[in-house]
Amino acid sequence: MSKLESSVVREGYVHTLSMDFLSVAQQAAIASYPWIGKGNKNDADGAGTEAMRNRMNLIDMNGRIVIGEGEMDEAPMLYINEELGTGKGPRVDIAVDPVEGTTFLSKGQENAITVVAVSTRGSLLHAPDMYMRKLAVGPKAKGHINIEASLTENMIAVAKALGKDLSELTVMIQDRPRHDHLIKQVFDVGARVKLFNDGDVTGAIATAIDELDVDILVGTGGAPEGVIAATALKCLGGDFQGQLAPQNQEEFDRCIKMGLSNPEQVFTLDEIVRSDDCFFVATGITDGMLMRGVRKKENGLIHTHSFLTGRGINERFQYIEAYHSLLK
Repeated sequence: MSKLESSVVREGYVHTLSMDFLSVAQQAAIASYPWIGKGNKNDADGAGTEAMRNRMNLIDMNGRIVIGEGEMDEAPMLYINEELGTGKGPRVDIAVDPVEGTTFLSKGQENAITVVAVSTRGSLLHAPDMYMRKLAVGPKAKGHINIEASLTENMIAVAKALGKDLSELTVMIQDRPRHDHLIKQVFDVGARVKLFNDGDVTGAIATAIDELDVDILVGTGGAPEGVIAATALKCLGGDFQGQLAPQNQEEFDRCIKMGLSNPEQVFTLDEIVRSDDCFFVATGITDGMLMRGVRKKENGLIHTHSFLTGRGINERFQYIEAYHSLLK
């Protein structure tokens, strides 16, 4: 097979499989929708998880969960290393969060989404469920970040790459006391801070979409979400660096057990996602920065709003609106 033919095959695989996973995300969002504002985040997450798993098992693939709801003894479904699909078709790694922002959803707040990242088998970092330091930017600043440098140094480099004055930069940071030193650095150079409560996948993606006016995402959050965000940014042409932050000896030892010989190493984007054959899909559950939430129409149809990006998809990203019948 020639290089060109191989490329066409890969692009076809990504496009076909991404459409299957679009349905996965849509069904998970629809299943979680009835729990909006009901104060029960566990049942909301459970509904999304079950719907996601059921739909994935219908896909012609040999899929493996590398980031999911936890270890096998912690989660009955979508546990790490669970095999999904019909067993026929491509071998892929799958990273999921059936409801990113369970607290948002349970309180009827914005920015609850369902997310899936998929790549070829063996290509996604097996990040343990612990903290990760993260630094993300869009395509114009790719290659101009260094997570080992100060935020101030990174802001100077990114502003230069974007052709902006420091005062024009917008830096997205989770509103937590552990980030006070980062917020201070932003204020000290005269840049803008955009604070958020939970769910940094949306913030990372926002750096790659000009209309959302976010230049940098920085802070310490969940490592599994870091892998999902990195996959999205690889598809979007952005950049991402991450560094695990074990909080105790038990977490340090868990990294070693999972094959990470140097738990505190800095991971580049291509070390987190070691394949170009990858894609990311998300569906809004509640309204948010990136997508609108699920809506029930007067005619009984359910409306969803999704976001799709992949290296084998012609467009850099797509927004997809769909209407679903619940008669089945």
